Amino acid sequence: MSLQERVYSVLIVSASEKFQSSILSLLPESSYSPIITAASVGEAERDRNQRDFDFIFINSPLPDDAGIRFAVDCCRAGGTVAVLFAAAALYEQVLARVAEHGVFVLPRPIPRDAILRGLNWMTAARERLRNYEKKVQPIEEKMEEIRLVNRAKWLLISELKMSEADAHHYITHQAMDRCASKRAVAEEIIRLYS
Repeated sequence: MSLQERVYSVLIVSASEKFQSSILSLLPESSYSPIITAASVGEAERDRNQRDFDFIFINSPLPDDAGIRFAVDCCRAGGTVAVLFAAAALYEQVLARVAEHGVFVLPRPIPRDAILRGLNWMTAARERLRNYEKKVQPIEEKMEEIRLVNRAKWLLISELKMSEADAHHYITHQAMDRCASKRAVAEEIIRLYS
């Protein structure tokens, strides 16, 4: 899928309706959907608990918090790219607090073309995260399979008094003989002896 075909979900967190509408004007529905707006960090956290977002725009400060911790939490969670808009006088201070966590910071006021460039950077960062997610998922699945196979081996050792090598051999041959994965055989053994 090309970048032009991708659709990104967006959360805009700002108490200012003017800020919300200015960001909304930069996000065509063909590329950004759904677009959710929140007026406070509390409201934004509720929205984020209901769904994942590709992009989060935070206009700091907010009525209930500066939004810095929220931005960091969003980036730590995984595939979200967050940009924090801060007053120009606080830009360096805010950047020092959040840069190591992967949060982008833009000083206010900021020209429209600079926001568009920032949006391009966010897209590049999101795609990079998406590629990492694709690489990590098979590794996590393989680790889970190894844990299940090991658990099944220990059940065979304790219940059938097999050696570890015999238990491993048994699981491997059952998988080959039945054209099944070792994970499926392990899950069956776990169900049988647990």
